[in-house]
Amino acid sequence: MAFTVPDLDEAIAFFTEHTGGELIFRDGPFTDEAGDGMTRRLNVDARAGCTLAMVRLGRLNLELFEYSAPERSMTPPRNSDIGGHHLALYADDIDAAHAYLSSVPGVTLMAGPNGVADDSPVFGQRWFYFTAPWGLQMEITSCADGTFYRGLPGERMAPPADAPR
Repeated sequence: MAFTVPDLDEAIAFFTEHTGGELIFRDGPFTDEAGDGMTRRLNVDARAGCTLAMVRLGRLNLELFEYSAPERSMTPPRNSDIGGHHLALYADDIDAAHAYLSSVPGVTLMAGPNGVADDSPVFGQRWFYFTAPWGLQMEITSCADGTFYRGLPGERMAPPADAPR
């Protein structure tokens, strides 16, 4: 999974200090001063440059990019916009996660924790959304009774807390 962030150092610090991530490596900067390689390879402005970092979150490799580019947008898309997205993380104790994130500078919590309908395929799940300090939309999800995805193809992947760390 990869996200473009406005400040690579800030994003690395957020994921390593507040979500249990581990910085694996940094690389770059990457540019193509004379040609259009950045456009052909990455669908960005030919004069764009980027640096990147790989952060390990449990079983997920999270690649973070910081670009410099003419006319780049600094407005993150909303979930309802084309290209909208969010990163969901599992927490064993959603109330503790909510309390912790409420104390992190720059984090904006949405309403929640929320439940799901009794007839939902993920009945028992609780969740809430928040934004990271630079606007990345994220979700914390949990299912304390252990029925997360019960009877569904993803059941063997949940609960994530059972995975080796």
